[in-house]
Amino acid sequence: MNRDNDRAKLFSRRAAMLAGGKLALLSTLVGRMYYLQVVEAERYHMMAEDNRISLRLLPPPRGRIVDRNDVAMAVNHQNYRVLVVAEQTSNLDATLDALSKIVPISESERARIFRDVRRRRRFVPVTVRENLSWEDVARIEVNAPDLPGVQIDVGLSRFYPLHELGAHILGYVAAVSEQDLTGDPLLELPGFRIGKAGVERIYDLPLRGKGGTSQVEVNAVGRVIRELARDEGQPGSELRLTLDLDLQAYAAQRLGEESASVVVMDIHNGDILVMASTPSFDPNAFNRGLTTQEWKALISNPKAPLTNKSITGQYAPGSTYKMIVTMAAMEAGVITPEQTIYCPGHMSLGNARFHCWKHGGHGAMNMKDALKHSCDVWFYEVGRRLGPDRIAEMAKRFGLGEHTGIDLPTERPGVIPTRAWKRGALGQAWYPGETLVNSIGQGFVLTTPLQLCVMTARIANGGHAVVPHVARDMLVDGQLVPRPAKEAPPIGVSRQALLQAQRGMNAVTNEAGGTAYRARIGIEGMEMAGKTGTAQVRRITMREREGGVRRNEDLPWNQRDHALFVGYAPVSAPRWAIAVVVEHGGGGSAVAAPIARDIMLELQRRERMRNQPIAAVPEQQADASSLRHDHVHDGQCCGGSAPEESA
Repeated sequence: MNRDNDRAKLFSRRAAMLAGGKLALLSTLVGRMYYLQVVEAERYHMMAEDNRISLRLLPPPRGRIVDRNDVAMAVNHQNYRVLVVAEQTSNLDATLDALSKIVPISESERARIFRDVRRRRRFVPVTVRENLSWEDVARIEVNAPDLPGVQIDVGLSRFYPLHELGAHILGYVAAVSEQDLTGDPLLELPGFRIGKAGVERIYDLPLRGKGGTSQVEVNAVGRVIRELARDEGQPGSELRLTLDLDLQAYAAQRLGEESASVVVMDIHNGDILVMASTPSFDPNAFNRGLTTQEWKALISNPKAPLTNKSITGQYAPGSTYKMIVTMAAMEAGVITPEQTIYCPGHMSLGNARFHCWKHGGHGAMNMKDALKHSCDVWFYEVGRRLGPDRIAEMAKRFGLGEHTGIDLPTERPGVIPTRAWKRGALGQAWYPGETLVNSIGQGFVLTTPLQLCVMTARIANGGHAVVPHVARDMLVDGQLVPRPAKEAPPIGVSRQALLQAQRGMNAVTNEAGGTAYRARIGIEGMEMAGKTGTAQVRRITMREREGGVRRNEDLPWNQRDHALFVGYAPVSAPRWAIAVVVEHGGGGSAVAAPIARDIMLELQRRERMRNQPIAAVPEQQADASSLRHDHVHDGQCCGGSAPEESA
């Protein structure tokens, strides 16, 4: 009996313990359910909504780029794309075969499509082709019943309506590479484009804008059910350039098929009105994707169409450098304006002979006449008295040998040599003969067309350090803000030195006998002052010199002289500066000066038309078309020549 009681008690205790355990578990379960459904209800509701609602990023429209007169240079246009949804076709191969009869699909494109299909869910659309024409779209839509899974989509794509015109300034947009990723989610969107060159690259952030969002409802496997909300984001800012596209087009047409550059700028505020580099390229090709043949054609062209020669091309300035030597001589007091140096046609230094461009020499030359006739011997002697370091110091004040500060990428600084530069760069001492060659803008001296234009602007504006720019606004913390209007600081050159350079440049174009006299502008109030230059790209041997005057046109193209001209106008109230460089073009007076004259004449005519009624414009005494046929020097060049060493 006691044993039965003990068993009953043991059973009761075990049952109680089991019941207590179950109660504890049930309490825990109830508590957990209360915690999840009441305390954490808001959190899990949000998580459920996140699974149901997908937030997708929308690319904003890229900002337009316009010239100073609001002419569109870069816009967005509708981009028709053909997509395929693998889930909606039973045979993707057959669908692509049928589609390829309407729009060509290469084997590489087909391989890419199948690769994208394998990587994504089958209901996600895959891009087959972009940038379809309206005719292609129409043919696809007509044949839609025979193209299961194929659909047309419309987006925005960058478009450059002027094609080659201004391409080097604009640059282009292209797909984002791994190196471009910065954490901005926009950069990870399929097909998103960013600026890769020109102002598209420099001002990419404000042009890019801010992305929008689209809230869509999706099912458990991610299929879109419907769109719930949409925020278009913030379009990119409009960028206004200082370029005058009409004048840019005129300059490009005037350069023609030459490998050349023209830069025109406002000497007071630094606005670039023209920056033409020929030949050019079509930036639209980079947006849609270059073919192998197109890329090979661009990079194999000896005239380098992808290069912006205005800021990247580095050339010996030739005789356009002589204003720098003139002003350095005035500042150093090594010669007065009226002192003369006799030019017999050459100058000897040790066993080397340095020739003047004019066989037989110029005779006695003072400062103004030396510039007017571009007498090399006068500059040899003055350069010898100055030395390379004092010439270089003056050149730096005028923006040579360093970046100008232009708001474009890939600008090169050029070279203004000194004794220390040669020792550091080449590990060699400076030789006296190099000073003579340096004084006529040859030897180690290298400048860009933009630097030559800046130099000319600073001469014309009275010695103020104007800085060039191609955009009306400037970039501050990723935003476009108005560029402040302020007077450029002085560069520290005396008025007398500037006056001698200006007088010499005026004589070059406006006095009989000047090297560019026949390229003058003969209209009152539009006169241009300037300086010609011819830069050799090869050394003339004694045998060639004794054999007579060589003809540039008889040499291979890449061995001909570069033709240069710098100038400003109008002489009475300077406002614009110009620099022209024609690669392997020959003499500066025969080739570059007429180009500069025509562009400056066109610019001033347009300005006069803007400032007065058409009926009040006077009959012109000469026009660009008639002046273009003038040539000067009959094959002679006004630049210096390299030294000829005697045997």
